[in-house]
Amino acid sequence: MGTPRVLILRAPGTNCDRETAFAFEQAGGQADIVHINRLLKESKLPSAYQILCIPGGFSYGDDIAAGRILANQIRHHLHETFESFKAHGKLILGICNGFQVLIKSNVLLPISPEGKAAATLTWNDSGKFEDRWVQLASKGDKCVFLRGTTSLYLPIAHAEGKFVARDEETLSQLDANCQLALRYTSCRSRDPEHVPYPDNPNGSLANVAGICDSTGRIFGLMPHPERHIHPTNHPRWTRAESTEQADGKIIFDNAIHYFS
Repeated sequence: MGTPRVLILRAPGTNCDRETAFAFEQAGGQADIVHINRLLKESKLPSAYQILCIPGGFSYGDDIAAGRILANQIRHHLHETFESFKAHGKLILGICNGFQVLIKSNVLLPISPEGKAAATLTWNDSGKFEDRWVQLASKGDKCVFLRGTTSLYLPIAHAEGKFVARDEETLSQLDANCQLALRYTSCRSRDPEHVPYPDNPNGSLANVAGICDSTGRIFGLMPHPERHIHPTNHPRWTRAESTEQADGKIIFDNAIHYFS
């Protein structure tokens, strides 16, 4: 197949596109940063790519709600483009604001017959922007991006990252289907179901930090893996508390290796 190509979709306010492109390139991919306006004019452009990523930032200033405007553009003008991309067995990644976009555009999770979203991301319980490093746990290999790893240490930076499912039944179904792919963990709690603040920085139900679709090929997460792709990115690397492993790089490596 050759070098996998990655489309990094940006919009006004996106500010993590270059770092995300660099992370994919370090993993062996070829990344191109594409503005949403170009995609709206050339809706078939993604067909030339194997991976599509919506990076972090504050698309359109997060007016109305985080990621809502870009999500609406995708939902109302690029629905067929994204459905075709998914149907061809390709990968989609949403990081932080990108996760908010994927879940609010219904690209990540389907809506109910009544038109209700399965889940959303809303304001942190703390009522403020949270910027810290968090410990995370993944389970199983359903999510392509998380294969081969059980724990990650990554930074978060968001104000609207609380995961909320439509109802308990929906949350249970997602859990049973291994779609609650990434969760906040804590060494301060013996009960994995109740991770306290600030280890669960936003109050997400079931401590959810990231979810995947039913195929495991579409993944959205609130933490920023592109900010930990080298051991020196670790906040305590000079104190010998980090390892040679850069946890965030695993996510990009898995995406590229998927097409090898």
